[in-house]
Amino acid sequence: MVNMRRTIGLGLGAVGALLLFPVTANAQSCSGNPCSVNNLVQVNVPTILRLSLSAATTVLPAATEANFDAGFQDAAGPTATVKSNRPWNLQVNAQAATWTGTNGGRANKPAGDLQWSTSGGAPFTALTTTAVNMYGASQGAGGNQATNVTHRVLWSYTDDTPGDYEITVVYTVTAP
Repeated sequence: MVNMRRTIGLGLGAVGALLLFPVTANAQSCSGNPCSVNNLVQVNVPTILRLSLSAATTVLPAATEANFDAGFQDAAGPTATVKSNRPWNLQVNAQAATWTGTNGGRANKPAGDLQWSTSGGAPFTALTTTAVNMYGASQGAGGNQATNVTHRVLWSYTDDTPGDYEITVVYTVTAP
């Protein structure tokens, strides 16, 4: 019987010890003056990467005789705004190799007849169906960065018949 009491006594002692010293994984306490405890704060910061355009459609002014004489027409395109907390690339490309011509417009006007610039003027780069970086290899994370795009459309008296022309330009932001 003595052995039984000891077994029961040890069991109650272990329970009592647990009641006096509860096991809490993240809590700390202290007593005395002064009294300090530490608290570790953790958070996972995801990639923030957002691209927005100032307009879903860019309507260029109708081409004039002066534009045809010069062989081109310059006009403002959209403003592309990137928000990111890491390095990023802003890319641009044509969705198709040619413009869509309707109402008599040439159906095989090359995508490269639409050029783009981020400097507000020359140099201009012809659109292709392959995405190209608008700023070289990589941009730095800088909160908001707005890019004003300028378009140059090439015009030819011989090739560009009266009608309507449109082409979809794809802007893509990636975090390498």
